[in-house]
Amino acid sequence: MKKEKKEEIDVTQLQLSEQALQNLLLQKQLFQYELVETNTALEELKKTKQEDVFKIVGSLMIKSERAELEKELERKKELLELRLKAIEKQEQELKNKLLKQRDLLLEQMKAKKQQ
Repeated sequence: MKKEKKEEIDVTQLQLSEQALQNLLLQKQLFQYELVETNTALEELKKTKQEDVFKIVGSLMIKSERAELEKELERKKELLELRLKAIEKQEQELKNKLLKQRDLLLEQMKAKKQQ
């Protein structure tokens, strides 16, 4: 009976780890999208010759200086790249943990069948 309970707990932990990985991948996807948007905005900003440009804040369009906005977007890009690197590291660690959990669970189930 104790072994069955332990297997149930192991399966639950595996499911929780898989769910955590899915959440992490969703977060990664959102940051990737935001990075693409930031890069696109930077490219368009570099193409324009105007010094006065506009940025959208909430539901407002606010006049801003080109150089200031470019610095702001560069900072945002750097921050997003750092966050993505951290998420990718977490993703790899979580994938490794999942593989170990899955392998252990499979071994336990095979051992149980052989008994």
